[in-house]
Amino acid sequence: MILERLGGDAADSTDSADPVLECLGLTRLAESMYQLLLQRPEWDTPELAVELGSTEEAVEASRAELAALGLIWPSHENPGRMVAIQPNLGLGALIAEREAALLKEQHELQQARTAMMNLMREREAAQGARETGEIEYLRSLDSTRNRIAELSKDVQSEILALIPKAGLSPESLEASQKLDSEVLARGVSLRTLYLDSVRNHPATQQYAVWLTGLGGEIRTVPTLPMRIIVIDRKTAILPIDPKDSRAGAVLMREESVIAAVIALFERLWESALPLGTSGQRDDQGLTAQERELLRILASGLTDEAAGKRLGLSLRSVRRVMADLMTRLEARSRFEAGVRAVECGWL
Repeated sequence: MILERLGGDAADSTDSADPVLECLGLTRLAESMYQLLLQRPEWDTPELAVELGSTEEAVEASRAELAALGLIWPSHENPGRMVAIQPNLGLGALIAEREAALLKEQHELQQARTAMMNLMREREAAQGARETGEIEYLRSLDSTRNRIAELSKDVQSEILALIPKAGLSPESLEASQKLDSEVLARGVSLRTLYLDSVRNHPATQQYAVWLTGLGGEIRTVPTLPMRIIVIDRKTAILPIDPKDSRAGAVLMREESVIAAVIALFERLWESALPLGTSGQRDDQGLTAQERELLRILASGLTDEAAGKRLGLSLRSVRRVMADLMTRLEARSRFEAGVRAVECGWL
């Protein structure tokens, strides 16, 4: 048949062969039909349907498609019949239109790129972002998140993070998963420290399982000083106000600051417990969180303040303290403090 001489049988043309003219707007069937009409302009719909291995309805739809693209037009010799236009005319016009559209799109993309660079310069100027070569101020939560996303795209080897939260919000988890999956796929090492209290947060636990499955590492400690992120041991991101993340962050590149932050992280990492393992008790039967709670309360802070440091609710703090008093056989907080010192718990 004709299509065999054109490079394949009907099934191959319409089902498996790669369409050559798809970029010009032709479907596979319309492309095959155009090739046929160039060879057999006298064929009618039934003959085309048989040769193409298709239905007459599909052939008529392809005929309309070819007419709309200007690849067939009415025959002068046979009124009522449509004949194929020569490729240099029909396809040449479509190619010229496509080239013009691509040139216009490239021009628009270049304009968009220029606008993006202008917006970035205006943003940095408005925020006073880079005040020196070593310090960059990010004065809102949104600007901090955007900057972290930018830096994540360029990270080469390692990310270290301290996250002093009792649990991540669904929005934070979604954003973290996107960035984390991208950097881990590039072979970047990702180590994160959370509070022990996240062990009671199901969503964060699920995130931890997902992250470790990709090669990330998560450990927990009773308390953390503030939220810190270190990228490639060259850049550290710290909060402007540790008590209010909405105030933004400061990005540091000064070597002595980076060295101090990394030393703090490594010290905490060594004493931290991998998330997913059960909480260990020391030789006196205390978890790290229980011992830290005793130390905080003994320093004179309130239950509310202790809860904030540990990432625990007020109810949880009082529940843990009640359990400790029972184990100490104490009837008051004061007596519990005395007995804790006697037992070497403080």
